[in-house]
Amino acid sequence: MTEAILKVADVSKRFGGLQALSDVAVTIEKGQIYGLIGPNGAGKTTFFNVLTGLYLPDSGTFELGGKPYKPSAVHEVAKAGIARTFQNIRLFADMTALENVMVGRHVRTHSGLIGAVFRTGGFKQEEAGIAARAQELLDYVGIGGYAEFKARTLSYGDQRRLEIARALATEPKLIALDEPAAGMNATEKVVLRELIDQIRRDGSTILLIEHDVKLVMGLCDRVTVLDYGKQIAEGTPYEVQRNEKVIEAYLGASHTAH
Repeated sequence: MTEAILKVADVSKRFGGLQALSDVAVTIEKGQIYGLIGPNGAGKTTFFNVLTGLYLPDSGTFELGGKPYKPSAVHEVAKAGIARTFQNIRLFADMTALENVMVGRHVRTHSGLIGAVFRTGGFKQEEAGIAARAQELLDYVGIGGYAEFKARTLSYGDQRRLEIARALATEPKLIALDEPAAGMNATEKVVLRELIDQIRRDGSTILLIEHDVKLVMGLCDRVTVLDYGKQIAEGTPYEVQRNEKVIEAYLGASHTAH
C-alpha cells in the first residue's frame, strides 16, 4: 500500500471579506510530484503559506508522514519535515552559496548553543560534516563550482537551484516549490525539469506550484486545480486537461491534449 506523505482536509482561510481557500483537500503519496495550479488569485500561494506556517488556517486538518501536523510556525514546519522555496527568491545575498546551504542544514544539527559558543570538538566536527554535505548538495543541483561565490553574484537560474539545494539540506519529507520556473528562459526550464525529476527519482516527494502548465503536465503524477479558493478538479494530468471546469477557468481549449 502506498504511503501518504501529506494529507490535508477541509482547509479554509479568509482575509476579511475575501475567502481565499474553501475546504481544500490534498493527499500526496510518497515519491509523487504533485502539482497545484490555477489562475492568478486562485489561492495557490495562500495554500502554500498555510501549509508552511506563514498563515494560520481558519480550519482544516493536517497529517505529515502519518502523524498529526500543525503548521503553526515556519521553524517548526522545517523541523517537522517540510521545506519550501519562494516565488521571490529568498537567499542570504551576501553569504556564499555554501553558507546558504549550511544554514538549511542547521535545522538537523545537534551541538547546541554551548558547543557553538565554546567551539567544542563535537561542534567543529559537526560543522565540517555540514560543510561537506552542503558541497555535495551544490554539486547535486549543478552549481558545485560556485560554492564560494556570494549568492547575489549567481545567475537567476543558479539562484533558483541554490534555493532548492538549501531546501534539500533540511532532509525534508516533502519539498514544496513555489513557482520555481518563474522568470526562467526555455533552456533554464529544461535544466530545472531534469533536476526536479532527478530529485523525485532519488526518493523525494514534491509539491509544485507553477504557472507553466506544460511543465506541470509533463512532470506531475497528480494535479489539483484551484479557482477563487475552491478546488475545481483533482486527478492525473490527462484527466485534469480534459475537465470542462478547468478548461473554462484556466487552461483554454488550446491546452487540451489530442
